[in-house]
Amino acid sequence: MKLPLDIFEPHKSATGARLNWLRAAVLGANDGTVSVAALVVGVAGASDFGSHTLIVGVAGLLAGALSMAVGEYISVSSQRDIEISLLEKERGELKHDPEGELEELTALYEEKGLTRGTAEQVAKELTEHDAFAAHVEAELRIDPDDLTNPWHAAFASGASFTLGALIPLIAIVMPPADIRIPVTFAAVLVALVITGVLSAWASDTRPLPVTMRVVLGGVLAMIITFGIGRLFGVANL
Repeated sequence: MKLPLDIFEPHKSATGARLNWLRAAVLGANDGTVSVAALVVGVAGASDFGSHTLIVGVAGLLAGALSMAVGEYISVSSQRDIEISLLEKERGELKHDPEGELEELTALYEEKGLTRGTAEQVAKELTEHDAFAAHVEAELRIDPDDLTNPWHAAFASGASFTLGALIPLIAIVMPPADIRIPVTFAAVLVALVITGVLSAWASDTRPLPVTMRVVLGGVLAMIITFGIGRLFGVANL
């Protein structure tokens, strides 16, 4: 008998997890690029002094990277706490009501399309092999040996933000003053196209609309901050 393919969905979780990390990294890099680009072009629009632009850019990079890292650590720590709580609850239920848990596992496989007899056989064999692993895979979709790591998430988020932020920071301070704004816009535009394409690939969606949203959002942010800098700019800060 041919079993439904979704029975084997837990084996796909590793790929899904990698895509989630890639998606988070792309978003972090995009955030770093847009945030720091908006900051530095705003300051550059208000002042002719490159040192001020560099200071603001570095401060924005450090503040943003630390904020992203701390926020991701807190978020993933909360997720990990929930996962641990669910695992402990499942252990307790298996200990105090094994028959009820066996029936629950059988019902889950029935919902996947198996007949009652086949579902009972699958549930029984999986329970005899490793009852805890069988239940957490079928019910919770959690791998107890591969829980989310808040430190990894914090580092990945902070690092991706930093890498993204370095693009406008380098572009704004390296060229001569008379072309630094166009160079920064061009560099950021290329970076946004790349992150847009990667984001679409990670989300398995069409690249054009995703890339257009990313590019338009970033360019709009830079235009607004540059315009505000020009409006309120002074010869000396």
